[in-house]
Formats: sequence, C-alpha cells, structure tokens
Amino acid sequence: MELSESVQRGMQSLAHPSSFEQSSYQVLVDVSYRSLLSSAADPGVLDQPELKQIDQILLKQSHTAATTFILEAVKQNADKSTISSCLEELSFSADRIEIFFSTHQKHRKELERLLASIGRCPPKINDASWRLQYHVKNGQVDKVNEPFYLISLNTENKGPSEDINFTCTVEQLQDLVGKLKDAAKSVEKASQM
Repeated sequence: MELSESVQRGMQSLAHPSSFEQSSYQVLVDVSYRSLLSSAADPGVLDQPELKQIDQILLKQSHTAATTFILEAVKQNADKSTISSCLEELSFSADRIEIFFSTHQKHRKELERLLASIGRCPPKINDASWRLQYHVKNGQVDKVNEPFYLISLNTENKGPSEDINFTCTVEQLQDLVGKLKDAAKSVEKASQM
C-alpha cells in the first residue's frame, strides 16, 4: 500500500511504545475503527481515559494516520500478509500487528459495506412520460387558471427500476429542457476532445 509521508509518520508514532503504551495503543485502534463506523461525528471520540496522558497533537496525528491506513486497507482488500508487511515496514512489533489485524477482521465487513455505499452513480433515465394538468382553483384563491405538467421519469440503478415523479410549470419545464440541451452539448464537446 502506498501511504503519504504524514500517514507514515503518524503510523510510526503509533508503533512506538514510548508514544503509546500497549493499553492506549489498543484503545486508539478501537477508537479509529469506531470513528469510521459511527453514523454521527463524535467530537469526544478521542476523550478516552486511556488517551488522556498522550499529547493531543500526537494523538490526533496518529488517529488520522490510523483511519487513513484502515480505509486504504479496506479499499485495496488487503489480506493479513499485506497488512502485516506494511506495518512491519512502519516499525510495528508482532503483538501490535496482531492487535491491529484482529480489530481489522472484526470490523472489515462493516467498513466494506460503508465504502460500497459511497459514490454510487446516479440513476439512468430509461423513459420519460408527462401529462398536462390545469389548476382551476386552489384553497386560497377562487380562480388560478394555471397549466402545469406532471412528469414521470423511469430510472434504473443497479436493481429494479423506479419512478421519479414531480410537477412543474411551463416556465420550469422550459428551463429544464434548456438545461438538458446544454448538458447534452457539453457531453458531446467533451467526447470529441
């Protein structure tokens, strides 16, 4: 795995017993995985009693490096030998490598699901249908006399198709059509370069 210099420095700090005792090392590894998996950003995630005596700048650098390393390992689907050899290069002892890998195995599937849910491509439009409606009156005014369109887009995105329905006025529909034409021209220009 290729890691930036700052990630390597943070991981090397995490590897040294002088910076992190065994108990604080275990806690920081656990906290790093939990912070990636928690749905809400918890500002107190590093406020564990075992981490209080560690310099806050060093703690934050090591935490950032650990979470980056974890995400990179999951992204590359790294196995035990890859993770072990990478951690050995960063001066980790055998017992610290084992602690890291066992925690990694415990949370790996959840992290894979989390990363798989990020960055999905937008749905593809298969079909569009529309219907013209006419507002005669509404609850506040007796006469509105306004046309509007009911638009239905049939979309597909790695699974069953679903409909996206919305309404718009004539002006909004004209604006939408204009923007779609502009987008089509941009795509055409980009494909010719």
